[in-house]
Amino acid sequence: MKKATESPLGGELRSQQAADRLLAELRAGRYAGAGQLPSEVELSGALGVSRTVVRDALSLLEREGYLERVRGIGTLVNRDVVRMVNRMDQKLEFYRMIRAAGHEPHSDNVLVTRETAPPDLVQRLGLPTGTPQTLVFVRRRVLADDRPVLYSTDILPLSLFGGQRLDTLDFTQPIFSIVEQYCHVTVTKTLARVHAVTGSSLIRHQLGLRPDQALTQLDETCYSRLCKPVLCCQTCYTDFFDFAIVRKLM
Repeated sequence: MKKATESPLGGELRSQQAADRLLAELRAGRYAGAGQLPSEVELSGALGVSRTVVRDALSLLEREGYLERVRGIGTLVNRDVVRMVNRMDQKLEFYRMIRAAGHEPHSDNVLVTRETAPPDLVQRLGLPTGTPQTLVFVRRRVLADDRPVLYSTDILPLSLFGGQRLDTLDFTQPIFSIVEQYCHVTVTKTLARVHAVTGSSLIRHQLGLRPDQALTQLDETCYSRLCKPVLCCQTCYTDFFDFAIVRKLM
């Protein structure tokens, strides 16, 4: 009988799971006293996966800057990168970032509106031209415990909701959970542009900013696994967040 082969998607998922587990173990202090990671064979036994999965998982972690595999030496860990919590070069949902900082996140002042799409958003979201397109705008303030820490505006095509009544949906959830639960689409990557802004008077009031306090604004286009634009996000972060970025020399 021919041995069943692992599907590419299944292999990719196993490798990502192994990478996530190994990263979690590194952050918890495992291998902290070692100059380098164990061999692929030893990691395969420790993680309970094949050597191929381990090799792919190490490649994932190396691309993300956590590891360096050096011929003749082995697999080395960049402890400073491992310790970073909020990486701007990785998309982390802001509820998770707030929880990682030891606070409880929640949203308030949620405003959901339907608006006609301007030409720039029609283009960014790949919508049909020639007829007016309706967008759903979800505006909210997000708090860490009782402290306002960001203001977000998420913009989705109304067609994604397939005729569901918007007033029956829970828009206090993280936007990616909303898209997955109600639109059955998973966001896998975003294209982000970063700006330093003062913010509108409304946003400044909602966030209770000092006169000298600026905001970090991320303008993002979010894509599905099929590389299709799903939604646009504009998020204004206060200095509650301490972002870092890993840059690799090309």
